[in-house]
Amino acid sequence: MKIGLVPINVGIGGVEQMIGLAQLAESSGFESVWTFEHTIVPLDYASKYPYSPTGKMGAEPDTNFVDPLIALSHIAAHTSQLKLGTGVNILPQANPIYVAKQSASLDFLSNGRFMLGVGIGWLREEFEACGVPFEKRGARFDDYMVAMRKLWSGDTVDHQSEFINWQGFKSYPKAPGLPVVMGGNKGRAFARVAEFGNGWFAPTADPQALAADLVLLRQACEAADRPFEDIEVTCMWSGKGGQESLAALAQAGAHRLVIPLQALGEDPQAGVQQIAEQFLK
Repeated sequence: MKIGLVPINVGIGGVEQMIGLAQLAESSGFESVWTFEHTIVPLDYASKYPYSPTGKMGAEPDTNFVDPLIALSHIAAHTSQLKLGTGVNILPQANPIYVAKQSASLDFLSNGRFMLGVGIGWLREEFEACGVPFEKRGARFDDYMVAMRKLWSGDTVDHQSEFINWQGFKSYPKAPGLPVVMGGNKGRAFARVAEFGNGWFAPTADPQALAADLVLLRQACEAADRPFEDIEVTCMWSGKGGQESLAALAQAGAHRLVIPLQALGEDPQAGVQQIAEQFLK
């Protein structure tokens, strides 16, 4: 089982803490570190976070939210084997040509260690702050994924749509094999994973809920004529429950477990070492 940490870029007191934790994770046998993304956190918002009973995200407005791609680029420069993932970036509120270019650049600079995790977003107030319509974000996401794959191919780009007008250029470094991980289980999430994704980031740590969602993902893959086995499944895990808990999630279909930093206790470095002793030695 692959084990990672999330979010390496949120609530960090300083760069030394972020780099030190990433380096400790790498030396302890962790496979990956992941980020969360919000460009801003409103003081108050009417939007409902879909994965919390309170409808609120677990971060206050004055929480350090280091930009995911910048944070992972810095970590890439201070590690050599650790995989680097965004879990997830909010694609429809960003300019896709920059997301594609920056992702290919990070893939290049990290020697292929980057995994681009993306989602459609839920926070209307953030879209408004970014100057992007909240409406049609799903359609925009789908179109961006098609266009970004063209840009990563290294071929001459030609893509005209409701949202994009690209033609007559190339973008290097190319990244045709860049893994794309898609988050969420609402709306067309499973159809998007089947159509565009290399992996799925499940918003659950419950084996029964994961198994039920994977039935839906398998059906979406069948509808898209896509082998279900091609999809790598990542889910959250508290690290509690011992080998029995790990085995239950593996049996449900998880390939990677990502542990939230807050689950490691007041001393994350000690928590990393404890997880390594229990599950990675």
